[in-house]
Amino acid sequence: MAALTNEVQIVPAKKPTVRGPRRVANQIPDEILQDAELQEAIKALPANYNFEIHKTVWRVRQAKSTRVALQLPEGLQMFACVIADIIERFTEADTIVMGDVTYGACCVDDFTARALGADFMVHYGHSCLSESLYLPVCMFVCLSVTLHVGLYHPEEQAPRTPSYLVWAAPQRSQIQAELSIKGKLPIDSTAGIKMLYVFVDIQMDNAHFMDTVKFNFPPGKSLALVSTIQFVAALQAVSAALKPEYDVLVPQCRPLSPGEILGCTSPRLDRQVNAIIYLGDGRFHLESIMIANPEIPAYRYDPYSKVFSREYYDHEAMRALRLQAIDKARSAQRWGLIMGTLGRQGSPKVMEHLESKLESLGKPFTRVLLSEIFPGKLDLMQDIDAWIQIACPRLSIDWGSAFSKPLLSPYEAAVALQEASWKEVYPMDFYSNQSQGPWTPNHPNNQPVRPARRQTQKQALEPVLSTEQCKQGQCAPCGCQEE
Repeated sequence: MAALTNEVQIVPAKKPTVRGPRRVANQIPDEILQDAELQEAIKALPANYNFEIHKTVWRVRQAKSTRVALQLPEGLQMFACVIADIIERFTEADTIVMGDVTYGACCVDDFTARALGADFMVHYGHSCLSESLYLPVCMFVCLSVTLHVGLYHPEEQAPRTPSYLVWAAPQRSQIQAELSIKGKLPIDSTAGIKMLYVFVDIQMDNAHFMDTVKFNFPPGKSLALVSTIQFVAALQAVSAALKPEYDVLVPQCRPLSPGEILGCTSPRLDRQVNAIIYLGDGRFHLESIMIANPEIPAYRYDPYSKVFSREYYDHEAMRALRLQAIDKARSAQRWGLIMGTLGRQGSPKVMEHLESKLESLGKPFTRVLLSEIFPGKLDLMQDIDAWIQIACPRLSIDWGSAFSKPLLSPYEAAVALQEASWKEVYPMDFYSNQSQGPWTPNHPNNQPVRPARRQTQKQALEPVLSTEQCKQGQCAPCGCQEE
């Protein structure tokens, strides 16, 4: 018989865990996937565009929805009527096509959908950025598109003319005014809302993109690869293939996905990065990371035309114009605060912060709700000396000189009101979780207090005393202890 020792070990008895049968919660039923009539209806849509019709029909049926709101960017609105017909034919819901302009994920317009009586919303073509507050279901469908190079090439569009849903705007503005004035809930709050995110996968010629990078950069260079959400999957695949020969960085600016950038949100990179390579068409998103990293050369690969080009930005001119607007605004007697009502562009918390700052300085101000901001509209209010727009920071950067009065972004307003100092590198952190101040929506000061997560395991009644077997001298259980 082994000798008794004075060492005592107290281990709580483990309770058996009883689990029910596993369910595949996200598997579309075969009755929908194999529905011959549904398959035939889908053929009315272009074959190289995956609108996730099967999943949409399934989710609408699951939710027992009676009214579905469809929101598409302008480039996809030509398919809206076909999608609406399919949903109405294969579900019990009727549909509403929302025709207002949609610039990005910040324009998801659940306010208007709610005002129109919708209980289900489908937003096409963007990743989730603004979380819906009121709708019980909000489904984001990010398109999967197969590119046929040579058959299609997007052209740069001129600035859009204003479009209004006059009959819906009063209710939408009233809802946002309640949030702004009463401060009930922040704009990105979710409470018991069922959300579904389907990520983008655009198929492109990855091999040509990779060969282009290799042709232009010698091995060993440090390259930062970025893109819009539509090409993130291709970006990840190419970055993995390049890593054996290059120091590849796929930066992340949370809450965005790795490699994803927005026109107002991009990461600040290490100065040792040799080049920024942007995968995508157009310059709007690329300019964001160029502004945030003026010392790093930037390049663009267009997956449609397969053209690889060096891109430039006049940083000195931009900074000079913005400083001029800030200096002019400092002498303003009466301010105007514009709350953007185009979807979720406006942030009530940022609005409240700026209101408090102006009140503390004794500066009078006027609140204005606008879905889109134009020089002619603001010129009608001659008594305002300077404007602060809480909608899109790039509106001030790109178009601020077109306005007769200073039109500041929230960051520029913080500089003008001596709350922040002017940065030589203009911050592009509007939706970043690590933004520099409370003049951005996702700053910690503007986030709701989340309830503590419920512990999944009960704590031990008594701590486990250390034994001779544990060489670490820990008082909590560790892996070396015997059962």
